[in-house]
Order: sequence, then structure tokens, then C-alpha cells
Amino acid sequence: MTTGPEGDPEGFIRTHTAIARPPLVPEIALHLATEITPIWQATEAWLGETGIEPPFWAFAWPGSQAMARLILDAPARVAGRRVLDFAAGCGLAAIAAARAGAALVEAAEIDPLAVAATRLNAALNGVAVTALAADLVGSVSPRAGRWDLILAGDVCYEAPMTGHILPWLRAMAAAGAEVWLADPGRAYVPREGLAAMARFDVPVTRELEDCDSRPVTIARLLG
Repeated sequence: MTTGPEGDPEGFIRTHTAIARPPLVPEIALHLATEITPIWQATEAWLGETGIEPPFWAFAWPGSQAMARLILDAPARVAGRRVLDFAAGCGLAAIAAARAGAALVEAAEIDPLAVAATRLNAALNGVAVTALAADLVGSVSPRAGRWDLILAGDVCYEAPMTGHILPWLRAMAAAGAEVWLADPGRAYVPREGLAAMARFDVPVTRELEDCDSRPVTIARLLG
């Protein structure tokens, strides 16, 4: 196999994942890894790099599952709107938004494998999602009015990440976009400026979360 981002990311994903359905959102099928260590090692070998971050795109994380569940249970919240799935991972929330009748769905990621996974997963579910390979923070003005709804599932798990994205998300909310933030109990989720909307208990694996289920709160981020 040709290695590196210039090779065949979709082929890599097909080879190292299996089609599965997240426990909280069985309506949606995804290309997912069954264990974290083998896919992590395979990704490092494919990229020719070591010490990379975990392949977040290969798992349906609890925040994204809860976000997708809320969307599918209440499609009127999304129908007809322009939606961004920010730091989309495998694209689960974006796919749910497309299924719920969103007028436009974009999914943004900086990891080229996540972008490829989103394309594959959208095709697998027969929905239209535009996968963007971009760091939108700082490159898209909050005044652009590009999206009506921004979905941010499980993005506050590290201090540098949170410090990078949260001011931009708040600015987007202040400019008129509705911003949903999923909180599976991560350490760096803001404690103020949130309006809770829903709560879910999401089944998880001990390998990823060191527990059998994780409570996730979906909140609206205030500008």
C-alpha cells in the first residue's frame, strides 16, 4: 500500500475498520475500529510518523453519539438549516443532521483521515455531507453568516484545544449562529455560558473511557 496522506486514505480506512452501528444511534452505520491500539499503530505506520494523536475518526465518541441522538429524536431542530459539524471525527453528527433534513451539511476536520472517513460514512448512509479539510478557527469570520447551527461534540478534552476553539465558537454564537456543545464530563468544558438542552447516558467501552456508560449533556453555547 502507498503510505502517507498522498496515498489512499479511503482504502486505509476500509482495510482497518469494520462497519458497525453506535449503540445509541443504531440507525447510522459507520466505518469504525474495534480496538484503539491496532488502529493507532497502523495509522502511525501509514503516515510514517510516531507520537501522533489517537485516530479520533475511528470511533463514535459519546459526545457525537448524544448529539446525533438528539438530532434524530428532534429533527425539527435541524430541518431546513445550514449545519456545520465542527471537529467532526467520523462525521456521525453531520450524517444525523443530513438525515434530519438539514438544507446544507458541512463537516470540518484537520485530520485528512477524518475527512476521508466522513466522506465514506456519508456515502454509506446515502446522505450528502461536504467534508472540509480545514481549521476554520480564524479563517471563517463569525460575521460570515455561513451556518445556522454549529455542532461541537466532545471538543473540550485538552486545554490547548479548548483555548483555541472556544473563543471562536462563542463569537459564532454572538454573531447569530446556534452552537451546540456536547459535554461527556471532560475537564475543560466551560462551567458558565451554557444552557442545557438534553442529557443522555451513552454506552461506552472500558478501553476508551474506563467505564461502561458516560453521561453526556448537550448544551447551547451562549455568545
